[in-house]
Amino acid sequence: MQENQGQSPYLKITELTKKFGDFVALDNISLDVFEGEFVCFLGPSGCGKTTLLRAIAGLDIQTYGRVEQAGRDVSNLSASERDFGIVFQSYALFPNLTIYKNVAYGLENAKLPRKQIDDRVAELLQLVGMSSQADKYPAQLSGGQQQRISLARALAISPGLLLLDEPLSALDAKVRLMLRHEIKDLQHKLGVTTIMVTHDQEEALTMADRIVVMNDGIIEQVGTPTEIYHEPATAFIADFIGTMNFLEARVTSSTQIHIGELGINCQSVPGNAGDKLLVSIRPEDVVVQDASDNRLEATIEDIEFLGAFVRAELSNSEMSDHHFFADFSANQVRRSDLKQGMKLEVGLPKRSLRLYPA
Repeated sequence: MQENQGQSPYLKITELTKKFGDFVALDNISLDVFEGEFVCFLGPSGCGKTTLLRAIAGLDIQTYGRVEQAGRDVSNLSASERDFGIVFQSYALFPNLTIYKNVAYGLENAKLPRKQIDDRVAELLQLVGMSSQADKYPAQLSGGQQQRISLARALAISPGLLLLDEPLSALDAKVRLMLRHEIKDLQHKLGVTTIMVTHDQEEALTMADRIVVMNDGIIEQVGTPTEIYHEPATAFIADFIGTMNFLEARVTSSTQIHIGELGINCQSVPGNAGDKLLVSIRPEDVVVQDASDNRLEATIEDIEFLGAFVRAELSNSEMSDHHFFADFSANQVRRSDLKQGMKLEVGLPKRSLRLYPA
């Protein structure tokens, strides 16, 4: 991704609203995307992420608002008048055309010279590792191979913007993992500004330069994967991204809350004494050894083996009925011989606690 400090956005979305009858699918969305960025629209089903992508593409024109690409107002242009390539979840290849013909389709429509088309198709098939498949038909390829061809076809016309609509969701886990690395490497190599829609948080965290988290037709937070994961702006994001412990608490001072009868020190506490809050901490942030902040004795209620690590359900007598989870490495479990029913000292670091309105 290129530095965007002081740079004009390549794609500028201003106060975009989309209504279907009385239903508001997009509610006053504003967003800047910079040249060369890989941006992911992330959120649960029905949050508006695909509707936003379709509005950018001109496939489903917004009710109100403005879309500018490279300084040009494209808000009311048809899809064919906009500068983008798109890859769908369903591959959308022409079954009756060879792989060569599928990739060449846009170039032939542009009436480019045959030599130029041949060279461009050869270049793209090599780029996606499919040079030997030019004469085959889509039905002769695996899902992963078909999606590589879809990508090559979308890139054939050298679009200024690449749009990916859940491109990996129809593939099995192993192929999905491989392809997400290939797509990210390809995007980095070509420097094409890319927007991808996904409901898969891991996909967004590993592929995106910035993530746009959406919920109920609005943007809840925009940030780098690190910011979104470690500094979720709302309880919805904290719950949607990764695994999070949520515990009910009440405010006792500007730096302390109580969970049940247990006092917990925080860096800063919003609100007034007696106000109710949700306090969150990720299982991997619960400290087991050398705990300095908020030390407490916990009982292991249950242990779940998850391969590379173990997730333990913990309780504390002062925390009333609240249980929370902590992640331990497999080595740590072996060293400490952790078992159900054991007691151990853990810490809840102040820097890892996030507070939200109840």
